[in-house]
Amino acid sequence: MIKHLTSKPGSSLSNKTGSWRTEVKPKFLRKNCIGCKMCRLVCPEGCIFGDKKNTYGCDYQYCKGCGNCAVICPKKDIIMIPEGEKE
Repeated sequence: MIKHLTSKPGSSLSNKTGSWRTEVKPKFLRKNCIGCKMCRLVCPEGCIFGDKKNTYGCDYQYCKGCGNCAVICPKKDIIMIPEGEKE
C-alpha cells in the first residue's frame, strides 16, 4: 500500500516552510510604502503581513528569500539583504 507523502490541507502553520532559505532575505524599509499590497500578492509562502502603509513585514520562519516582493514593489521599499544581516 502506498501512503500519501503530502501534508494535510491547512498544515502549513505547523510545518515551518522557512527551514531553508536562499542566502538573502527581504528587508522592509518602511519609508516609501504606499500600501499597495503587491508584496503580499506575489509571496509564494504567504508570509508577508501588514495592512496599512509602512506596516508591512515578513515572518522569516516561512520566507524562502525568493525576492518576488522586492521585485514587485513599485516604490522599491523592499530590498534583499544577506542572510546574516540585521533586519
